[in-house]
Parts: sequence; C-alpha cells; structure tokens
Amino acid sequence: MKKTFTKVLAVCMCLCMLVGSLVACGNKNDDVIVIGVTGPLTGGASIYGIAVRNAAQLAVDEINAAGGLNGINFKLEMRDDEHKPENVANLYTNLVEEAGMQVSLGTVTTKPGLEFKNLSKEDNVFFLTPSATGDLIPEYANGYQMCFADSNQGTAAAKFFNENYVGKKVGIFFKADDEYSTGINNNFKAALADSFKADLKEASFTGEASTFDSQIQILKDCEIVFMPIYYTPASQFMKQANSVDNSITTYYGCDGFDGIDAIDGFDIKTIPQEISMLSHFNSTATEGSAADFIKKYNDKYDEAKEPLNQFGAAAYDCVYAIYEALKVAVANGKEVDGKTSASDMCEILKEVFNSDSFEFRGITGKCDGNEKSHISWSADGTVVKEAIKYIVKEKNA
Repeated sequence: MKKTFTKVLAVCMCLCMLVGSLVACGNKNDDVIVIGVTGPLTGGASIYGIAVRNAAQLAVDEINAAGGLNGINFKLEMRDDEHKPENVANLYTNLVEEAGMQVSLGTVTTKPGLEFKNLSKEDNVFFLTPSATGDLIPEYANGYQMCFADSNQGTAAAKFFNENYVGKKVGIFFKADDEYSTGINNNFKAALADSFKADLKEASFTGEASTFDSQIQILKDCEIVFMPIYYTPASQFMKQANSVDNSITTYYGCDGFDGIDAIDGFDIKTIPQEISMLSHFNSTATEGSAADFIKKYNDKYDEAKEPLNQFGAAAYDCVYAIYEALKVAVANGKEVDGKTSASDMCEILKEVFNSDSFEFRGITGKCDGNEKSHISWSADGTVVKEAIKYIVKEKNA
C-alpha cells in the first residue's frame, strides 16, 4: 500500500510539473509570432485606436492567409489604454507575461507611448509605432516610428507654408500644456520663413477648455490658421468662429486632424473654410495601392462606425514592415519562430531596420500611380518618406 501511494504521488508530482511547465510556456508557440500594442479603444481618442486595431488585424489576416512567415502565423494582441499613460504599465505587463508579446506596435498616442518606450527599453522589445509622434518616442535603440515625429511634422508644415502661403496672414492655435502640440508648434515657427513672422499671431489654451472666445478674437483677422492640435478642440474652435466676422480662409492641421470629418455632433459641411492637413496617407485615393487598401478596409469594417484614417493606414504598413524585415532576416540565416524571445527578436529587427539596404514599399507616404511609396528609417528611428497635403473639406463645399 505504501509503495502504491508513493508511485501515485510520484505520478501526480510529474503531472504537476508537466502542467506547470506547459502553463509557464503556454504563451510560446512555434507557429505564432505575437505582435502587441496598446491604444484607445474607448474614450475621446478611440477613433484612432479602433482604426489601428482594424487595419493591423487586416494586415495580419492577409499575411497569415498567404502562408505567414514560412508557415509561421502572426497574432495581434491589443489592449485599451484609453489614451492614459497611467494605464500602460499594467497593460504592458499583461502583453509580455500573458499574451507572450515578441514584437510591438508600441502605442497609438504619444503620452502613453512615453511610458511604453521606457518599459520596452528595459526588456529590449522592438516597437514600430504607427502614430505616436512625440520626438522622444524613438529615444532608445529599440524604438521606431512609421508616423512623422512632431519636429518633422512642424518642419514639413512650415515648408508647405513657405512655398504656398507667401503674402498671407498666418495665425497659430495650439495647446500650451500638450507635448504633441507644443513640439509641432515650436518646430513650425523655427522653420517658418521670416516674411511670416512680423505679423504672426498665436493663441493657445490649456486643459480641457472648450470655449475659445478670446482665442478667436486674436486670430479672426488671419487668413490661414495653423492648428497643431487634435480634432475635438479644433472642431469646437471652428464652430464658434462661425459666429464671429473673420478673415479665415483655411484651417491647416497635422495628423491630429485625422477623423475630424467623422466626429459625432460636428457637421463639417457647416464650416465654410477649407480644412486641410499634413498627412502621409491619401484616404480619398481612387486608384493605386492606397485605393486598394481603402477598399479592403471598408469591405471588412463598417465605415460609418469604424472609419479609416491615416493612423490605421500606418498600422497596416507597420505590420507589413515588420513582416518584410523578418523575411529579410530569415533569408540571411536568422531563425525566427514563436519561441524567439522578444529581446532576440529586437536584435534581429534592429539589424534589418538599421541596414542601408532595407527599404519598405508601403501605402503611406507619396505613392506615384500604382507604385507603392518608398519608406526607410534614419539611425534615430524616425521614418523617412514623402508627406502629402490632404484636403479634408474644400472651401465653401
């Protein structure tokens, strides 16, 4: 009896060890490479996170349907950070320890991204963010951007102004306590031609302000108002300015304008001015690779409830860029599968992304005809591609 009990106990212990082992490595699968990301799926910025989730999943589905990476599938794991930095640490831990994240799209927005980049540095997790534009997002060697960094957006916007708005009175409306807004604004002013600076007017706000009477009074005599802010306060300013006699002909924003034509309760057609933005994606394309992507997205998702924007397009490019880089690595003799550690995956991807020979062909950036855009990365992790001007709404349209 004693011997029988001992044998049973030994078997039970072995089973427990086996189960524990399976649980410990349950997040690792030779046939699945896990891509993690956090972003706002609820709250005021959810239009960005939902588009990122949908487009990234579309890319994953396409890659897997085509055979994955030599038979190894990809899996997307996204967590809702509500655009709140304080939520990121727990979500990051969940992605690493529970979901088995090996590579990442980082975060959708900048403030959570600043928290994510510090955490990912400690674990050496490679990330390529579609839309966290802060200059410090790619501060460490494991971080890259598919979007233009804030400084690059400001500089590119100033270049457009210098070439197209000579002789116009320019004003700036920005959020003084927001890194995204002030970063773009500072670089915009630094690169703006001297001919604009004598008459340049600035108006700012802080916090959750939604009434802009004083700011409108400052800017009402300007012809072009540059708005390096997100779409909610921009739309509120535009509606309130309608009740005041003004000389404004154009509102010009950056990627924070993306989705301004899909805000609940805001009828963009009531705004008489042109509304345009610096962009890296033409969401109204009717031909070429961008148009093909738009059709695929709208065929899969409800355009009215989950509209596409450039954040989503960039996420689609991010997934494909990671996939293409891993294909290069495998072709060069690297072993990549579901058991590859995040740190090893990071070193493999950095080697490819830092190579002078790696150029990704995507749908963001300027696409000529049926040709995809040319995308590469600088040594500091910032993206190199050609920007475009996107007109959200024509003047008086």
